[in-house]
Formats: sequence, structure tokens, C-alpha cells
Amino acid sequence: MSTPKLSVNQIAYNLVKKLCDCASEFGVLVKKMPSGATLIDAGIEARGGFAAGQALTEICLGGLGKAEITYKAYGDLELPSIFVHTDYPAISSLGSQFAGWRIKAGKYTAMGSGPARALSLKPKELYEKIGYKDSSDVGVLVLETSQEPPEEAVAKISEGCKVAPENLFLVLAPTSSVSGSVQISGRIVETGLHKLTELGLDPKLVTNACGYAPIAPVHPKMAQAMGRTNDAIIYAGTAYYTVNADDDELKKLLEKAPASASKGYGKPFMEIFKEAGYDFYKIDPGLFAPAVFVINNSKTGKTFRAGKIDVEVFKKSIKLQV
Repeated sequence: MSTPKLSVNQIAYNLVKKLCDCASEFGVLVKKMPSGATLIDAGIEARGGFAAGQALTEICLGGLGKAEITYKAYGDLELPSIFVHTDYPAISSLGSQFAGWRIKAGKYTAMGSGPARALSLKPKELYEKIGYKDSSDVGVLVLETSQEPPEEAVAKISEGCKVAPENLFLVLAPTSSVSGSVQISGRIVETGLHKLTELGLDPKLVTNACGYAPIAPVHPKMAQAMGRTNDAIIYAGTAYYTVNADDDELKKLLEKAPASASKGYGKPFMEIFKEAGYDFYKIDPGLFAPAVFVINNSKTGKTFRAGKIDVEVFKKSIKLQV
């Protein structure tokens, strides 16, 4: 099955233009940097919100996926939720949405995700797996950050993408904002596909995907916000995939795929993080996965399910008051 020749940056650029043209409606702030790069603040000084978060999610997906804000019950807990679907799972989620580019310049650090990664090929081995590389004279990158990037960081991004600064569009959203919380829960499909890929599945065999997760209530502190947004996927997210593979292979993958298969499972992420001495590398990477996987094998017609929703742990994570 050949990979379509689609430019995630060119498609996402159309979404960015709408975000800029309708900045007041989306609650974002747009500014030009001295270098010519465009910054779009969706939650640092700007109010942002659900609409901005939905737009950020679709931009992160390179315009090859759709996001919808809805409301859903998780046991006896009702929360706003995001539903995402894509017919180009490998490109949209792994080739664009995956937070695979760590931006560092002096004391400034931020996680970069979105279309511009497909220009810089960060990380290269992931693009080799999906057989994709973008070519575009514009670059779009979403930064999970609470600070505007300095010109030094912009220069590094521009150089990495081989895109002139004036053709660079950087969308900013801190985890502690509503926009940030929305776009992280909007990674439900990507998180699951990345886990399946790490377990050995060829991501190009996944033809369609969708998923939903609660939008974690915001917390003003970045660390706690990060914990809640992780828990939204780990304990309450569901991902669905259409795959063309062998049944036995899918059964074996699903034994290890859900977050509940991890030895670190069972506590709010902040507790796990604290026990690990606040060192991400000491946390079992298998924990970063949806709570539930559903896979339809288009080759045989069979459908498989694994994992569980754990509402009680998520309630602890968001400190639900009753």
C-alpha cells in the first residue's frame, strides 16, 4: 500500500490562516517576531479555549484528521471530551502529531509537534517506518510551552525545517490551559498507534483510526496539569483502529498494548512521577498508552478489544470533589 503524496504543512497552513484570520473568535493572539516568524498564542497570555484546542488538534494532525468536542460519561463522571478521527493514521499521527522534536535554545525548552516535524524528520527512524517526508516552503509547528520562544529557538526551527523564518508559523499552548488540555487529549489515536508501533506493528498497515478521551480539568501548575492530561488517556481514553494484518499478531500485540499492561499502572501519573524521582526515563514507557484498544482486522473481519477504563484513578488525578 503506497503512502499518499500529501503535504501536512501545506494542508495545516490553511488551518493556521483561519486561526489567524479569526483570532478574536478563537481567543488567540497573533504577532510577528523580528525575524518574520508568526507566533500564535493559544493559552499563554491569550484566553484560548475549546475552539482553539480543537483547531490546534487538527493542525497537529497536519489537517489529515478531524476533531470534535463532545461530552461523555465515564462511569459516574461526566466530562467534556474530544473525539478524533483520521483516514491517514500513520502520516497524521506519527508523521505530524507525535511530540517528537525537543526544542532547546539556551534556557528555553519546549516540545514540538505537528507538520514541521515532517520537514526536519524528527525523529528520523519514525519517518523511515512510515515512509513519509514532507516538502513545503511553509512550516507549522505547535509548541507545548508557557513561554514565547526566543529568536535563537526560532532560528533553530527554521534551520531544521529549511524554511525561511517569515514562512514559519508557531502555535503556542501551555499544558495548564484549556487549549493545551484539549490538544493533549486529542492525541489519543497517536498515543495508541505509537505504542502499537513500538510493539512491532507496521504502522502502514493501519488504514483508519479514531478515538476519544476526556479533556482533563485544568490545573494552574504545569506539573499537575501534565499529570492530569496523561491520566486522561492512560485511565479513560479509547482508541479504535482498522488494520490489515494477521489475527495472531494482533492478539499478541493487544496483550501488551493497553496502559494497564504496564507495571507502573494503577496510580495517578503525578504519584508515579514523584516515585521515579521526577525522572521520565525511570517510568515504564509502556504506561503511555490508551486505557482501551479496539482493533478491527479488515483482513479477516474480526474485532479485538483489550484494556479497561479506570474512573476511580482518574477521579483521584483530577481531585474530584463530591
